[in-house]
Amino acid sequence: MHAQSSQERVAVLKANYDALMAAEPKLRARERATRLQVSEAELVAAQCGVAAKALNGTPQEIFNELASLGEVMVLSRNDWCVHERHGRYEEVHTKGPVGMVLGKDIDLRMFFSNWKHAFAVTENGRLSVQFFDAEGIAIHKVYITDNSDVAAYHAFVAKLAAEQIPAIQIEAYPADSTPSHSEDPAALRAHWQSLTDTHSFFPMLKQHKVTRLGALKAAGADLAQVVAIDTVETMLQGAAELQVAIMCFVSNRGMVQIHSGPVQKLLRTGPWFNILDPMFNLHLDTSAISECWVVNKPTSDGWVTSLEVYTANGELIVQFFGARKPGVPELPEWRKLMCDLCTTPLAG
Repeated sequence: MHAQSSQERVAVLKANYDALMAAEPKLRARERATRLQVSEAELVAAQCGVAAKALNGTPQEIFNELASLGEVMVLSRNDWCVHERHGRYEEVHTKGPVGMVLGKDIDLRMFFSNWKHAFAVTENGRLSVQFFDAEGIAIHKVYITDNSDVAAYHAFVAKLAAEQIPAIQIEAYPADSTPSHSEDPAALRAHWQSLTDTHSFFPMLKQHKVTRLGALKAAGADLAQVVAIDTVETMLQGAAELQVAIMCFVSNRGMVQIHSGPVQKLLRTGPWFNILDPMFNLHLDTSAISECWVVNKPTSDGWVTSLEVYTANGELIVQFFGARKPGVPELPEWRKLMCDLCTTPLAG
């Protein structure tokens, strides 16, 4: 029996894809890939349901061109939460392995070492740019809207498109071996209490060789405490009623996407709790939530509180803060919202 050629594999994948879509046409792209036991990047490369062109250049070089597209909709997600934001790429910084977009509407942190594949994609007439990691999982997608510069998109594709799509090599990431329990909770707590910047939190975790959730469990209830499983909904309803501006962070291996501002339209559809505002949409699979924590960190601007949401295996789903800029204290309305959710008083 001869080994299956790449063309034969693509033909089989396309046939299986077509059968799946005929049976379940409303599946999202990530769900289609999961059902077919392939990566989403492999579906795109095989032109399953889309017309795709691979893009040449480093992720930084490709990313630098996105500002030309005008107002777009950007989407970043993990397995449990989808973050969609309308706006323009402004203040784009892409030198080195870590990049930033610091625009009024689009606020991103890019970790380019995990970006491996990029495509221009057309699906049912909808134009997009899509980036994937080494496992073929989507990192970031950029959708052309009625407010975008369509001519600039076609010029972008003409400039960067490869003549053909190379074979997709899928590489598994090694499992994270970071311990989930702190060896020295007292030292961790002391370090935590000495923080002056929220950005020092991740280096603290590295220094103490503990996962994020492990640190929360070790710190003490005045610094981190478990709250009710439905706290996200309670918090968002409170923020909407009081018009408290929030920050919402959703991350994956290659991206942190941030929304800052008030939220208004909240809607539950099955297990999904949604924010459906004109410039910002969030889709949160609440069936995946195992724990919610209120987290309290000292900074040079005063105490900063956040709500962090985790899966059963300790993966961070989404984070919420009160909207703030460096050098500005936390919103008192947000602090009160967080304290009202807690059963033990917070430090500060």
